[in-house]
Amino acid sequence: MTVQSKIATWRSVGRFCARRVSDYGELFRIELAETKARVLGEVVALVALAIGALFTLSFLCIAIIATAAGTPYFLQVAWGVAGAWLLVTLIAAIVMRSRRAAEPFQTLRTEIERDLQAIKEASK
Repeated sequence: MTVQSKIATWRSVGRFCARRVSDYGELFRIELAETKARVLGEVVALVALAIGALFTLSFLCIAIIATAAGTPYFLQVAWGVAGAWLLVTLIAAIVMRSRRAAEPFQTLRTEIERDLQAIKEASK
């Protein structure tokens, strides 16, 4: 390859990159808006679910313990409820740690990787 052909190749690569920058910007804005909407919706839903579940389970546990208040099994029931909550907490922690993390901006990352591969092939 001569110097002039290398310069021409790099010039075309530069033009290609310049055209793609605006595409990246638009893709970034779209994915940012989608991610923001999804995260906001999930947070609102999870907060509502958590509040409802905690109130429901709290009153359920109080009812279970109050039902056993006059029986000889009162302490066993109270410790059983506490143990059940500990088990639920441990299971939730294990599930949270085993979840696959979300990959925001995956489309943008894929497009950039594809363009970098095209640039590498064009510069050979």
